[in-house]
Amino acid sequence: MLKKTLLVAIFLFSIVNTAQNKPAYKLYSKNGKKVSYKRMISKMSKADMVLFGELHNNPIIHWLQFETTEDLYKKRKIMLGAEMLEADNQKELEDYLTGTIDQKTFDTVARLWSNYTTDYKPLVDFAKQNNLKFIATNIPRKFASLVYRGGFEALDELSAEEKSWIAPLPIKYDATLPGYIKMKEMMGGHGGDNLPKAQAIKDATMAHFILKNKKEEELFIHYNGAYHSDDFEGIYWYLKQQKPELNIITVSVVEQENVKKITKNNKHKADFIIVVPTTMTKTY
Repeated sequence: MLKKTLLVAIFLFSIVNTAQNKPAYKLYSKNGKKVSYKRMISKMSKADMVLFGELHNNPIIHWLQFETTEDLYKKRKIMLGAEMLEADNQKELEDYLTGTIDQKTFDTVARLWSNYTTDYKPLVDFAKQNNLKFIATNIPRKFASLVYRGGFEALDELSAEEKSWIAPLPIKYDATLPGYIKMKEMMGGHGGDNLPKAQAIKDATMAHFILKNKKEEELFIHYNGAYHSDDFEGIYWYLKQQKPELNIITVSVVEQENVKKITKNNKHKADFIIVVPTTMTKTY
């Protein structure tokens, strides 16, 4: 009887253990080796800046962004920035952070993404609660649209005030970067040469405002779509063009059916690669 009971117990433990062995994510190094969250935090804490790439609708990444920010804050001074807030809304953002306006007013006067409340408000509120700087780094969307329709030349007609919300013109642009080539190919030629240029003006502008606001003693944590820093291009490339000595840690995220082993084509995207299941719930 004891033997039978022991066998049943072992069987039940095996079932429970298998059910629990469903990781929501796995963390890998650039070369595809599994690494710990603690190791990632240690490396980030010694950097000048972190480019935390995301899939905009993935809840695991938004949770990890918050946890990472909170843990890095325990180690050193930090400041935050995000693609999801546009440069011409910096004053409104600062008014919210300082308590000059409340959340309801901020929702009205700033252009916030539809998933702001669930995915980005926790980060902004963390900055508010801890008196941290938060920088709206992205180019106003309507100006990126101008580039998509008329190339970089379309920006020449902007006023001096409008130009203060974008990277200084003319921006450096390398059409041979693999990421821009891939973007053009994925769209099947739609948008022509101006599609990657519209991406480049976003990358250049985000890099510009990161560098403009970065303080030497502080770690700048920037949240952006992974495609803006994947393969050490995009924002990363523009940052390095201006300050090659910067120690920048990049993070990317990919979806796989099996998270327990990173696929070959997903390696080398970033210093740290977060693999999440393709079945993970989306926030929108």
